[in-house]
Amino acid sequence: MAAFHSRLTQAPVAGDWARRAVDGPDAGCTVVFLGTVRAQSRGRAVGGLEYQAYPRMVEAELERIAAEVGAAHEVLRMAVEHSLGAVGVGQCSVVLAVASAHRAAAFAAAAAFMDALKERAPIWKKELYQDGSSWIGRGS
Repeated sequence: MAAFHSRLTQAPVAGDWARRAVDGPDAGCTVVFLGTVRAQSRGRAVGGLEYQAYPRMVEAELERIAAEVGAAHEVLRMAVEHSLGAVGVGQCSVVLAVASAHRAAAFAAAAAFMDALKERAPIWKKELYQDGSSWIGRGS
């Protein structure tokens, strides 16, 4: 199984922690995904997002996802950091870093991990609009 690190942060994230967590001389490729809050969603102006989660459940599910992705792809290390609370437009709410010997494995693993995180992790997203707000459900 690939080494895996995760953390939840009560603030927007930058990506440095996740990238450093997967660094190593054996990696020929490191893919870093930054999920940022966009200004428009569902045809409406977005002022920001709010995330809520059950941290212990999130950590357990992220571990399961990492084990599955690591078994399916030749990955050396993965690290994910996700925001909780308020995140403004243009700020980053989730960072995933994946290190592998070759780029194809890192790109495939990053896509698979993010798809599973959005579908399975007990993290809920609320979009804050100029004219109100809406819970979107799971995912980031």
